[in-house]
Formats: sequence, C-alpha cells, structure tokens
Amino acid sequence: MAEDSKIFRLKVYSPTRVFFEGDADMVELTTTEGEIGVYKNHVPLTAIVAPGVLRIYRDGELKEATLLEGFLEILPEEVVILSESCEWPEEIDYHRAEEARIRAERRLSSEADTNYNRAELALRRSLIRLQLADKYR
Repeated sequence: MAEDSKIFRLKVYSPTRVFFEGDADMVELTTTEGEIGVYKNHVPLTAIVAPGVLRIYRDGELKEATLLEGFLEILPEEVVILSESCEWPEEIDYHRAEEARIRAERRLSSEADTNYNRAELALRRSLIRLQLADKYR
C-alpha cells in the first residue's frame, strides 16, 4: 500500500467474484441508515448496505458501480464490503434492467396479491442500474 497517510485498503466481494481490491482515498455508499462517506481512520463500524451507487475515490479519480445489498465493515486501515451484487457501468444489461423496471411497476400498480416491499426493492434496483448505465452511455 502507498505510504500516503490518507489511503486505506478497500475490498468489495460478491458471491461470484472479487469485485474490487485496491487503495482508496474515500468511499461513498448507501446503508439502511442513509448515505455514508468513509475516509481512513474512520470509527470502526458495521452496517447493512442498501441498494445504491458505490463511489470509489483515488488520486482525484472516481469509479462508480451499482451496489445492491450486503454488509459493510469499516476498520481504521481497511473497508470490506460483502455485496449480494455489484456491477461496473459497462457490465449493466440495460435492456434487462429496463424490463425489470417495467415488471416492478406493473406489480406495484396491480390489484393482485403483491408483495409490495419486494416489488419496491426490485424497482429501486432497476432504477439504480438504469441511472448509472445512462450516466456512462
């Protein structure tokens, strides 16, 4: 790791791969308690990750990815994220995300026996994917 005193190690894992391992100046993400920004020497913390955009800052550059549910552990020198799913913008299947948005909106507007929490979560996930994909198109 670099000797720069503001750098910490970031590790992001999903069930299918090591999504990211590297140094960061700051990371921002969404938890069930709201948005959080983490710098080196942050107070140790564990949190539940909510669907949102993961922002990784390093040397004035920004990398963004979708981050869909999981757990976050913050230590003074390291941040570890275990995610159900994460994708770089170029990995997002736009057509599939759009279809998921349409299905979720139909379920939410349906009079049928719908699990509204599940449909709202599906809608939120699809909108996050579409928003990030649109930004980098």
